[in-house]
Amino acid sequence: MSKPIVSMKQVNYAYENKHALKNINFEIKQGSFIGLVGPNGGGKTTLVKLLLGILKPHQGSIDLFGTPIHKFKDWNKIGFVSQKANSFNRGFPATVHEVVSMGLTAKVGYFKFFTKEHKQKIADAVEHVGMSEYLHENIGDLSGGQQQRIFIARSLVSDPELLILDEPTVGVDAENVQKFYELLHHLNKHKNITLLLVTHDIGTMTRNATDIVCLNKTLHFHGNPLEFSNLSENDLSEFYGHPLNLVTHNH
Repeated sequence: MSKPIVSMKQVNYAYENKHALKNINFEIKQGSFIGLVGPNGGGKTTLVKLLLGILKPHQGSIDLFGTPIHKFKDWNKIGFVSQKANSFNRGFPATVHEVVSMGLTAKVGYFKFFTKEHKQKIADAVEHVGMSEYLHENIGDLSGGQQQRIFIARSLVSDPELLILDEPTVGVDAENVQKFYELLHHLNKHKNITLLLVTHDIGTMTRNATDIVCLNKTLHFHGNPLEFSNLSENDLSEFYGHPLNLVTHNH
């Protein structure tokens, strides 16, 4: 059985005494691909911020790779990709190589020269996301889907074991979204990277993920995609707090 690389126990978090997360018990097993779904305001982003150490739980405990989060130091094991495609400044004067190299800053330090090995890691990361031909192109000249691949490469260059993605396909066209999910499948199955993907695209998640987690302040569901697909409309409506129809994509 795969070991948990993330463990949350009885985690609570509140903003101005209003619960954002309540009594969260949650594990991420090594090698899994988790789709984190739920309504806006349901606590998904708060949960991600807790896992990244940006926020601290008001109650409960979080372990990362077997270490309590307040003692955890090896943050290179965790990569993060946020909503960039719909907000990135296309006038930003940086090449793909320069953007990806930022992922090595924690290891190399600021204002340090990259060695031949570092440059090879950058090239390898860009190759893993299928963007080698754009290595010296300006990041602002790429499409939203291509930019997201580069942001993944920036995370991959530090060799993470867990990759967290927060609504990464917002603003990306349908064709590139499909390619994006194919890339994630490759990283999960062939690079053995554990994935946590925050998304509203329930149908696509039921086809790609190994686990579905439904969060609306409390954890309403954590199981396999088939079980989630078989939930009744009443169950989904209760989880989300409003009527919801699940559409599964089979194409």
